[in-house]
Amino acid sequence: MEIAHLIAFNIALFAAIASPGPALLVAIKTTLSSGRHAGIAVGLGLGLVASLWTLAALLGLEAIFLAFPWAYAAVKFIGAAYLIYVAYGMWVGACDAVRTEIKPARHAFRQGAMINVLNPKSVLFAAAVLVVIFPEGMTMGENLLIAANHLLIEALFYIALAFGMSRASVSQSYMRVKVYIDRVAAIILGMLGLRLLLNR
Repeated sequence: MEIAHLIAFNIALFAAIASPGPALLVAIKTTLSSGRHAGIAVGLGLGLVASLWTLAALLGLEAIFLAFPWAYAAVKFIGAAYLIYVAYGMWVGACDAVRTEIKPARHAFRQGAMINVLNPKSVLFAAAVLVVIFPEGMTMGENLLIAANHLLIEALFYIALAFGMSRASVSQSYMRVKVYIDRVAAIILGMLGLRLLLNR
């Protein structure tokens, strides 16, 4: 493995993290509604599990999903149900006033982790990117380095996002349009859940 491989991976990873999806939506909403610490915690949960999916892909977990389609189908069904559950909660609570009570960091971390644990497509996406970018026959040390690099990139991204989105001007703007943001986020998450459920 060369440094150029890692740079190419980081570019692809950043594009994937910054694209609209369940992880980014939950990170933004958590930061705006529950504060910087919760935003960082949810991002660390997302990043930890995403980096573990990358390590799993490097170690061949995608082959297990391909060999045992029922395992992939089961994880996909549970993941879709969880996304729909999160979307429902966002929709129902869209008109509620934002509570002054801050969401505990451990709860935010757990929520972030669950979003990515229940998304088996993450490991298939990681496998596709890894096959294209990295050479065959890498050592365990190189695999662990790639996973650690993934975790670092995700952590830095979500920490920066939490600091940026927790600014007073951003928070005040969010409060004014909270109901619309929550409803749009709920629709997007619900559609992603349905797509994951129905897509074969």
